[in-house]
Amino acid sequence: MVEATNDGLLDLVTVVIPTRDEVRGIGLVLDELIGVGVPRDGVLVVDGGSRDGTVDVALGYGVRVVQQEGRGKAAAIWTALKYVNTPYMLVMDGDYSYPAKYVLEMVEEITRSGADEVIGVRMPLPGSQGLIYRFGNRLLTWGFNLLFDTRLHDVLSGMYIVRVGSLRDAVAEVGGFSIEAHIAAHMVSTGRVIREIPIEYRPRVGEKKLGVKDGLRIFSDMVRLTTRYNPMLILFLLGAVLLIPGLILGAYVGYWYLFYGIKYYLKGLIAIMLTLIGLQFLGMAAMAIYMKRMEFRLRKAIESLRRD
Repeated sequence: MVEATNDGLLDLVTVVIPTRDEVRGIGLVLDELIGVGVPRDGVLVVDGGSRDGTVDVALGYGVRVVQQEGRGKAAAIWTALKYVNTPYMLVMDGDYSYPAKYVLEMVEEITRSGADEVIGVRMPLPGSQGLIYRFGNRLLTWGFNLLFDTRLHDVLSGMYIVRVGSLRDAVAEVGGFSIEAHIAAHMVSTGRVIREIPIEYRPRVGEKKLGVKDGLRIFSDMVRLTTRYNPMLILFLLGAVLLIPGLILGAYVGYWYLFYGIKYYLKGLIAIMLTLIGLQFLGMAAMAIYMKRMEFRLRKAIESLRRD
């Protein structure tokens, strides 16, 4: 655990801001960061090909600006790691949705607790999140918790701080649209510790970028995440789908027999077979989740002993 005074804490972190056409928000973000005491050389803007003057605005503040290698947020994080030389790296968006006043609090939490990652759990202000977006975020976080036996509240938050050493290991293995979930999955699966703090979440400045299509991409990434860390679960869940037609067909056969006395022997036999197979796969899916959770707990215990 790193020991430092509050004044020295901000020297331990590099604030990384991935951007792409954020000319309306980046200046506000940098004003706030500098206002809370983050050194200008402690801010790194990783630009993904902006055409609206974002880079010029950032350069005007005297912060470091680099061009992203590759596309997507994962590529931005990977690029940033080539320039970060501090123990911690804090990631936040350039659209003014995440208040910079939480930077020091997040640095304090990760140094105090000895965690590998601290996630800012978004507390949406009016107009910052639509109902569908909020529901989708909660659904994906619930699925993550189910798979990894965690109790996280906002796995897709775009403001988080990570130990650079742990992040290098994670980014080497992950990619995709929901880089935040991949990083958290790597942390949990390797026995590392994640903490959370509540933060305000404001309406973004500029045009909305995330839509239904992006939500589907995030869901697709979560499926790939499950395939990577617990592939048998996907297979068993697919098998468990047979339970649905089995129950429907069974209800159909039962209805005609109870009310009209008509017996469908073949359909009844098929319904029983589908239901039994579906139940077996459902049971194996539950077992796969249980075994994977035990594995994560064991890795966490080993990592804790190693640190001690």
